[in-house]
Amino acid sequence: MAEEGLFGECYMAFVPSNSLTPKHISDMSAIVEKQGATVLDPRRDGTLALEKVTHLISNTIDFQQYDESQGMMIPVVTMGWISASVARNKLAQARPFSPDPRMIFSQVIVSCADLPITDKESIIGATMAMGGQETKDVNRLTTHICALSMDSQRVQIAKSKGWKGKVVLPHWFDDCFRLGKRIDETPYVLPDPEILRKSADDALDIPDSTNLDGATSANPKWLPLPPDSEVARAPATVFEHHKILLSDDLNITPRLAAVVQDIIINGGGRLVRDVENCDMYIGQYRDGSDYVKAAQAGRDVGNLAWLFYLIVHNEWTSPLRRLLHYPVPRNGIDGFKGLKITVSNYGGEARIYLENLIKACGAEFTKTMKADNTHLITARDSSEKCKAAPEWGVAVINHLWIEESYAKCEIKPMTIKKYTHFPPRTNLGEIIGQTFLDESTLRSVFYPGEPSPSPQAKKKRKVLEAAVDKTNQNTAPEEEEEPAQAVSPVSDEDVTMVHDENEAKKPARKSKTYETPIRPKRAKEEPTSVISTGGRSAKAKARDLLQNIAPDIELYEKEKKRHGKSAAPWGGKRAADQVEKERAAKQEKEAAKEQDVEDDDDEGSKRSAKRSRVSLPDVETRVVLTGFTRWVGDVSKEGQDRKKLRELGILIVQEGSPCDYLAAPHIVRTVKFLCALARGPQVISSTFIDKILETSKVPDVEKFLLKDKEAESKYNFKLVTSVARAKANRGKLLQGVPVYCAESIRNGSDSYRAIAEANGAIFKIYRARSGTTIKPTTAEEDGHAPPEPVYLLSGASPEERKLWPKFEDMARKGNMEPRIVTPDWLLDVAMAQQVRFDEKFLSAAQE
Repeated sequence: MAEEGLFGECYMAFVPSNSLTPKHISDMSAIVEKQGATVLDPRRDGTLALEKVTHLISNTIDFQQYDESQGMMIPVVTMGWISASVARNKLAQARPFSPDPRMIFSQVIVSCADLPITDKESIIGATMAMGGQETKDVNRLTTHICALSMDSQRVQIAKSKGWKGKVVLPHWFDDCFRLGKRIDETPYVLPDPEILRKSADDALDIPDSTNLDGATSANPKWLPLPPDSEVARAPATVFEHHKILLSDDLNITPRLAAVVQDIIINGGGRLVRDVENCDMYIGQYRDGSDYVKAAQAGRDVGNLAWLFYLIVHNEWTSPLRRLLHYPVPRNGIDGFKGLKITVSNYGGEARIYLENLIKACGAEFTKTMKADNTHLITARDSSEKCKAAPEWGVAVINHLWIEESYAKCEIKPMTIKKYTHFPPRTNLGEIIGQTFLDESTLRSVFYPGEPSPSPQAKKKRKVLEAAVDKTNQNTAPEEEEEPAQAVSPVSDEDVTMVHDENEAKKPARKSKTYETPIRPKRAKEEPTSVISTGGRSAKAKARDLLQNIAPDIELYEKEKKRHGKSAAPWGGKRAADQVEKERAAKQEKEAAKEQDVEDDDDEGSKRSAKRSRVSLPDVETRVVLTGFTRWVGDVSKEGQDRKKLRELGILIVQEGSPCDYLAAPHIVRTVKFLCALARGPQVISSTFIDKILETSKVPDVEKFLLKDKEAESKYNFKLVTSVARAKANRGKLLQGVPVYCAESIRNGSDSYRAIAEANGAIFKIYRARSGTTIKPTTAEEDGHAPPEPVYLLSGASPEERKLWPKFEDMARKGNMEPRIVTPDWLLDVAMAQQVRFDEKFLSAAQE
């Protein structure tokens, strides 16, 4: 018998991302659980238990278990699927809510008005095949009406009811189908469509190429700043628990290599030299034994541009999503050598991208068009170059030709119609950079053969093959080459003739008043989007340098507080004395090197032994310690024990640093515990450290997992679940959540700032001044969305109470719900690693 509720038989798992934050996940989880769904928490290692999942909720396909989910035939849907299901009181179809960018009409709900039946069927069928939906009657969810004029009765009724969608000509759908991409519908919108009002030769602005941010070059020369360059770079937690191999063929300076290594390590990643131990391979070329081994084993293989993208955006994406995020072929693509290609009607990053892509294919890029050019890649077929090209015998094509040739690792025939299709009022630069690489083609060309014999590699290969099969089933077949055409320069007239000849062979499909375009076969394509980044400034460089030396500053301040013999020299005369001592020691060492060879051998061996140092082993384990009483009041013992641990490969690190384990005698709500927990380390008992110091051996850490049922009951959470959630959240639990704090709060604001920012919150001190305000907005401006909560951490002192009325007024003017809470709310959220709220945390005035 089925369980009660709309989602009674659904087992859902949510995938956190920048567009689906833990806050959204918490809200959505509450909704679906009321409707009978079971929400599955991540496993202990932060991954999802796909064998139990019936629906994956994600707003992007950029997560590492996506291919595996496709191989297991698990539907991946956006948040909109939940809203649509609740609104209709029945489970909505999954396909229209797929986050896969290959479904170019995934958010289009169309209704056709007064079209011939055959044209209507063609448009509806193709739209639904590409992720769209049809509605027979126009409602508030309908996004487009396809019509020939505004005189249609369906259009008039919709407009009279205040419908806010767009009425478009059928030409828009036809051009989208021809290209296999979704272009802007603005030139096709009735009642005054631009394609009927202006000619193809009229001026047209060059659009921004947002799809190319961070992917214009395969070998960038510098590391871009984060999107918000006014703040320090946050730890790149995207590398948490990953092992990265930087290939020897990377063409970067030692200084840049050191910066990249520091960022990876600070983000919780590890650098390895053995390809067998890595799970991310970063290289410049598609060759070499390491590349082949990594690719065959199903590792994530990318280049420096991909690595920089991960660092800047701190969100995982597949290196196959963008053509120049994957290592380039050292000798280009077969068939491109000897070609001379120029570009027209592309600007900014699009032009740089095409130049680098042409060179990566092995062709020669020319800034100007000459008689010896072989190809002209243009975003429109109206420019001086385009007019001169047919006379000079230069082939005119759009950028899809070079992109798909690179993606398929072979030169594509120019007779495929989409390569010579130019919508009259569209600059094709708006769809540049949306082509994926084909993993199966890469495998057949660059790393054929069976993967390594490890079970993990074979499993990954089966998953990838199953995912490819499902992708092929869910996308339209690729457009075929026109067999009657030779590979020769094609003019506009030739394109028209080919089109007319083929259309003449098909049954006529005409209305009495207007002939709508006939839909050709469509090619599968895969658009994508990225976030823009800025350039590096001197101020940002200084800030990054300060971050790098922060541990040294912290150690310096700690050493200053020591007394007695263990005290380190600092400042004034002590520093001068230390310099003199170091100089004398250096002179003695140089004198020792110049000793006569006839000196006593025994004495020489003693000096040699005294000068040599035993190298320490690599750091295998990083541990954050809190609540540890063994070293209280005994600095000397602490130093000896730390040295002993380090000799065994164990390093004790400070809070905020990447760590493998968080050690404590029991669950405590200290700043160090909560900040470290946000990064998802395994939580163990501090008796693990005691055991090592007693036996000088490293025992099995699994025997020391922290168990504290009393504290779990007291704070209403499960430690294992919190750790799993933290691994999945990667420090973004409170991403986008504004948390204000009273300046005079008990225990000071710094502790709460550390906890909030460790979990990604927007933390501000609230002083009831004009500088700390939320921008006033109305419900209409926010799309009638329910007010989001905004929190003020406050005690109940008279001074803090004075802030409450102004805070509430500020929040409500910004269409937000004010919540004045005790600091325990923040501690509870950080401990449970879940954005939750209980009225017991409200301050007295809010109860």
